[in-house]
Amino acid sequence: MFIDLNSDLGENSPGRIVSDDEAMLSIVTSANVACGFHAGYAQGIKDTLMKAAKANVTVGAHPGYKDFEGFGRRPLDIPSKQLQADVEYQLATLSGLATLAGTQLSYVKPHGALYNQLAQDEKIAGVVACAIKAINPNLVFLGLAGTLGLNVAEKTGLTVAAEAFADRAYMSDGSLVPRSQEGAVLHDPQLVGQRMLDLVNTGKLTAIDGSTVNINADSICVHGDSAGAIDMARSVRAMLEHVGVTIRPFAKKA
Repeated sequence: MFIDLNSDLGENSPGRIVSDDEAMLSIVTSANVACGFHAGYAQGIKDTLMKAAKANVTVGAHPGYKDFEGFGRRPLDIPSKQLQADVEYQLATLSGLATLAGTQLSYVKPHGALYNQLAQDEKIAGVVACAIKAINPNLVFLGLAGTLGLNVAEKTGLTVAAEAFADRAYMSDGSLVPRSQEGAVLHDPQLVGQRMLDLVNTGKLTAIDGSTVNINADSICVHGDSAGAIDMARSVRAMLEHVGVTIRPFAKKA
């Protein structure tokens, strides 16, 4: 048995430090690196890419809406052409920085509101998939397990991978509990580790209402900006490895 462990990194900027990238890169096997629209800045992003290369961590792009103030977690209604250009710009920019840092992009995981919207909106999913293909059709699309967005990306011709979240609660339909709702974000390392162990063993998670959700995941995410992120990531990895699960990247290095 094997699975990937990923985290959203490169989101720090002067005056807004949200994660310990260096510590997280010693735990995860894939890094979703911000592209500067929702978080991060050029020097910090490049530094994270260089640290990922040194740690032999697979790198993916983490594009989002141009909403620095809202951390990309507010849904925006923008024209399709603008959205496609925005995603293309982010991917192209990060790809160039990755090359300078001694690594290359292997996949794309959209961020925040864009991630959640394309999971359910065929039009938005199609626009993002087309943007990825335009930049590099070999990039793997990483999206929420069991959602429409993965199907759209696959039909567009992209290789896809499914993701589960260690530090987020689930609704009964397999979507994430909105962050505005109490209990949406988890922080207990022991609980989080046990949930991911159950997921790998059974393919199921308990939703916030007590029901059971079927989830077939290739990768597990611990958000870098969650309180206690490092302890949760360590707990997940330790519990999985203790029962013989191999932690390895879901996407091959470019």
